[in-house]
Amino acid sequence: MKTTKWDIYEELKTEEDIQAFVEASIVKAETDTDPSLLAHALGVAAKARGMLAVSRDTGVDRAGLYRSFVKGGDPRISTFDKVARSMGYHLTLAPLPK
Repeated sequence: MKTTKWDIYEELKTEEDIQAFVEASIVKAETDTDPSLLAHALGVAAKARGMLAVSRDTGVDRAGLYRSFVKGGDPRISTFDKVARSMGYHLTLAPLPK
């Protein structure tokens, strides 16, 4: 049996697909204790949109984006914020429910 590598970003073909993926990831991240989940999801969305375009929008070089947003990557908060803003999102802190 031959297998092939599959990557979710290949399925995100429209801006609506990308937005739905990011928003589902935000919901998942609210209950997940792994902070890299959201960074990875944002990286997948950036890859789907096109890393060169995101690099131009953010002023962060492509290699830096790839390194920051791979699974297990740990982007600086400033890089995370720039990419989130280029995708139409902003960072917010909210109190945890009691």
